[in-house]
Amino acid sequence: MREPDATNPVFGLMAEFDQAERLVEAVERVRAARYRAIDACSPFPIEGMPEALGFDEVRVPILTLIGGIAGAALGYGLQVYTNLSFPIDIGNRPLVATPAFVLITFELAVLCAVLFAIFGMLALNHLPRLHHPVFDVPDFELASSDKFFLIVFSSDRRFDPDDTRDFLASLKPRRVGLIERPDGGA
Repeated sequence: MREPDATNPVFGLMAEFDQAERLVEAVERVRAARYRAIDACSPFPIEGMPEALGFDEVRVPILTLIGGIAGAALGYGLQVYTNLSFPIDIGNRPLVATPAFVLITFELAVLCAVLFAIFGMLALNHLPRLHHPVFDVPDFELASSDKFFLIVFSSDRRFDPDDTRDFLASLKPRRVGLIERPDGGA
């Protein structure tokens, strides 16, 4: 999902639904009409919604893997460097004792994987964001209690304000509204 950039005065169109099943059906029909820059908001997770939205994001798991590998390499490398640079020969034990390095290596792998996952997720979701254009839509606060919303972003290549509004209205939502940027896209 790609949100429109800040230069576009129109953020998109939003359709409001009363039931989760109707939202899933609407998302499937919007995807069948080849709209790709879409999102859905609901007060609770809906089974089948990620598949209906075409959610196949793999960047956070990849960042987590990279963080884990980097943390393990850092932990192991630091211990090897320390033991080789400042050797202490005790009882003729090896300076690079891999079994002794496992604990620190594992702990740093987990720590870095978690940090990469958290900060990667925040960056990819553009957080923290103090204001979002959908917050200005009337009754959008009901998305946290009992309403379901479908957003078609203006960055979609098929987006046309009039045609898209007519298409969304054909899905029989409670209402369809235009989402404008409060600053006019400046």
